[in-house]
Amino acid sequence: MRTNKPLPFPSISKTFLACVMVLLSLQAIGKPVRLDRVAIIVNDDVIMQSQVQTRIDAVLANIKRQNVQAPPSDKLREQVVEQLILENIQMQIAERAGIRVDDNTLNSTMERIAGKNGMTLSEFQEALSRDGASYQEAREQVRREMITTRVREGSIGRRIQVTNQEIINYLESEAGKDRLQAQYRIGHILIKVPENSTDEEILVLKNHAEQLSRQLNEGADFEEYAATYSNGPNADKGGDLGWRKENQLPSLFAKIAPDLFKGDVSEPIKSGNGFHIIKMLDRRGGENILMAQTHVRHILIKPSAIRDEAQSQALAADLRARILNGEDFASLAKTYSDDTGTLNSGGDLGWSNPNDLVPGFRNVMRNTAVNELSEPFRSRYGWHILEVLERRQQDLGDEIRQKKAREAIYQRKYDEELQLWLREQRENAYVDIKVY
Repeated sequence: MRTNKPLPFPSISKTFLACVMVLLSLQAIGKPVRLDRVAIIVNDDVIMQSQVQTRIDAVLANIKRQNVQAPPSDKLREQVVEQLILENIQMQIAERAGIRVDDNTLNSTMERIAGKNGMTLSEFQEALSRDGASYQEAREQVRREMITTRVREGSIGRRIQVTNQEIINYLESEAGKDRLQAQYRIGHILIKVPENSTDEEILVLKNHAEQLSRQLNEGADFEEYAATYSNGPNADKGGDLGWRKENQLPSLFAKIAPDLFKGDVSEPIKSGNGFHIIKMLDRRGGENILMAQTHVRHILIKPSAIRDEAQSQALAADLRARILNGEDFASLAKTYSDDTGTLNSGGDLGWSNPNDLVPGFRNVMRNTAVNELSEPFRSRYGWHILEVLERRQQDLGDEIRQKKAREAIYQRKYDEELQLWLREQRENAYVDIKVY
């Protein structure tokens, strides 16, 4: 495990000297001290014994949470040491290349990690504390992982090429066909109609289902609504039915799902036991992907501290009237719109794919004829008016299939190249393991 190359930098001796000076000064005043020890020298840097032990403790805590058998202590220590060596080498590469992760980016990442665990950031911090872990240490470890990921992508990415022939071969393979088969992840809300319900009672439940569908299309939280209102078996999971291939869907949903884009919420669907509302949480695969694209422009009016909800709606209505009376849409958009991304283009969003837009905007766009101006409507961003300029059908099937094939091939090659690259970096580094 030791490499006998000469130490390329003399700065380590300063570290040892500093430690000796601290020891002597403390001994001189009669105070006992427990010094940390250098465990590993990696090029011109060191890994301390405390760092090794901290990482071992973190791994053991994770193993305990997963309720799996821990490896023998000597084997675990060996694995941790090698992990720290490779991590240190990559951090040194990052330092030389000027690769950094700023605090704002790191904070956003920590919030996303907390969100994926169904927690706010403060709840995530409390959960770590209950498990005996330090949030600050976890945060810095995430920073290091983000930096090493950037180092790897920059170093390995340029070594990988994916040819057109490789893409063709993958698409024709069984693995490729299976990966690209249409699959849907559907959210489901059931408003159950009890047996022997009267026509009046059924009408009330139908109206309730229609109201929920409308609110969901305006941006209401589907998981929250499913947990609150659904009588379906997956209500406690936010109505999530998980990923299913098309032939695995209930026949009632299979008729609707292929026409829904990601984020779409259906109108209530009547069945023998009630009214169903489904949301396309995600979709993947499929042979033919015809995308109805719309060329649209809009003006966004956001409520603010100086303009409340009613005033924002009134301004949107006033702008609509002015356009209908002959004023130029683009000029008004440049003057009044709060969408900074489209100001210079006069509110023009260009050709838009439906699943790139929020549901409230998408639904109004679909129901507005070419060259017509919509009524003011609300989305999660504020009040809009929009004008549909053109529509077209664009077949994105080949483009999407080739993109997915390229991604799969790239990932396979990346995993292979990563192991080779890490081995190269390890072999070319000066490493002296002092303590196991």
